[in-house]
Amino acid sequence: MKLGFKEKFAYGIGAVGKDMVYMLSASYILYYYQDIMGVSAWVMGIILLAARVFDAFNDPLMGVLVAKTKTKWGKFRPWLFIGTLTNAVVLFFMFAAPPSLNGRGLIAYAAIFYILWGITYTMMDIPYWSMVPAFTQGGKERENMSALGRSCAGVGSAIITIVTVLAVAAIGNLALGKSDNNLSKEFTDVTAYAIEMDETGAATGNVKEISGNMHLYISANKYEFGGETSFNQSNSTYTAVFYDALDSNHVYSGNDYNKDNSTMDAVIDNRSSKAVAAVYVSEEEFAQIDPDCGFWMSIDSAKETDRLGFKYFTLIISVLFFVFILITCLFIKEKSTVDVQTAKISDMFKALVQNDQAMTMVLTIVLVNSSVYITSNLLIYFFKYDLGGASWQGNYTLFNTFGGGIQILAMMIFFPVLRKFFDTIKIFYISVISAIVGYLILLVMALGGISIVYPFLVPAFFIFGAVGILNVLVTIFLANTVDYGEIKNNRRDESVIFSMQTFVVKLASGIAALVASVSLSIFNISSTDSTFEAVEGSLVKGLKTYIENIGSSRALEVSGNSVLGLRFVMTVLPMVVLVIAILIFKARYTLNDEKLAEISKQIEDRRKAE
Repeated sequence: MKLGFKEKFAYGIGAVGKDMVYMLSASYILYYYQDIMGVSAWVMGIILLAARVFDAFNDPLMGVLVAKTKTKWGKFRPWLFIGTLTNAVVLFFMFAAPPSLNGRGLIAYAAIFYILWGITYTMMDIPYWSMVPAFTQGGKERENMSALGRSCAGVGSAIITIVTVLAVAAIGNLALGKSDNNLSKEFTDVTAYAIEMDETGAATGNVKEISGNMHLYISANKYEFGGETSFNQSNSTYTAVFYDALDSNHVYSGNDYNKDNSTMDAVIDNRSSKAVAAVYVSEEEFAQIDPDCGFWMSIDSAKETDRLGFKYFTLIISVLFFVFILITCLFIKEKSTVDVQTAKISDMFKALVQNDQAMTMVLTIVLVNSSVYITSNLLIYFFKYDLGGASWQGNYTLFNTFGGGIQILAMMIFFPVLRKFFDTIKIFYISVISAIVGYLILLVMALGGISIVYPFLVPAFFIFGAVGILNVLVTIFLANTVDYGEIKNNRRDESVIFSMQTFVVKLASGIAALVASVSLSIFNISSTDSTFEAVEGSLVKGLKTYIENIGSSRALEVSGNSVLGLRFVMTVLPMVVLVIAILIFKARYTLNDEKLAEISKQIEDRRKAE
């Protein structure tokens, strides 16, 4: 019996909820703990890396556990329900860290809940994708459901991308408005610096320590005055002024500094009443500032607003997530669940080796995703150091927003249209060739010296469109290898094979991150965003040390050869990897429409005989 609107809606709404929580965690966990809660960047980096390494072992194990499950509700839906419930609870607590925590306690809290989040997300993610063959009959129906799931997942990600920042601010202001915790304080024991930045936003190495009268005024929540607290343009609004020490009406460079014309870092230590502030200004304005001048800064912290905003916004998302997946569990019925033999982890890899079509897809996914992730990791450096300019951040955002929209359209519209004219294998070739063409156009435009963003939307169309279609195809191809494996090996390994999808995507992202890091090192390209860590347990000392290092070592220059190397790594290397993926796929993947129809009939005959 064909699936009706009810089943399609139930499966699609589950994907929306599932990727809403994934995008919330993936995009904002670092910002929340680093900028709002104050955990240092390198500590969060270790936590995220450790969680990813753990996932490499957890994902296959979860696939085996699902495969072993036998209940009257099926083997997928119980894990889907339990995983969703626990993940929703963990997600809320992950973004609801107690403000009283600090130091090692906060680090431990972040590590525990992030790792738990990964475990519980895997617990529901693998059953969600693994159940496609269990309630579809194969062929077009399976393809349509896979495409629907991927498309709705893209919608869920887009919702979070669009609404989170505005929703967090609105909810945070509403929550903070009901409390009486706002305090103000003035610091006069202040060390202030003016730091020169070039037109690309990189520190030139020139630093002026201001020696005149100092005043720093903070408006913040009371918990932020408990010890040391750092502020920057990401979590605070601010105004800074360098003025003539003898004539306070004379303001150097004629400007107040704020987020529109500068950036800043500041640290207050309420225990010693000391403060350190650094304002990053243009070369022209830096030349006008007298080191003997006075300094005044007003900071209005948004950290508590963001903390409360994330807490209650996450609560809303967690509830929606649970409701959406509950709908999936209630209205999706497993039709083809069969007994699965108990398997060890070693048996799982053995089963994959025996399924040559599954192994082909695993290799293909690793290569395709590695090429895409290499570019995505290096793209920000391309916009910052190659295109450059004061508006590079806006250009980068525009490029990604356009690409994200094209990716969703590709899943929802482009793929169904192409499927009317081509089989899935031909669509795979079309998509990969489209990505290669996009990379080639991107390289030609970069080498041609184009410096405005709008022409780059052309290669974005080809690359992101290909990525969207490939996301759908991967699920379809993996589902097909499950049927193939049942005929060849006399066992269905939905969970085993689909767990490998999660594993290989993470493997690809790790490979791409390594390639990007090595490339940045070889070509002497590094991010110059202001980042500093505590020194001897003090953020005040940490910021001072960071500024001293800028003055002594100067900023790392990005040469023309460095930029040229960046262009080739982010375009030519992905093209080479994609060509290898095509060659492997063409040589080894054999499940065309005719072959799949034959397999489906054999499975149907076998089940009738049973």
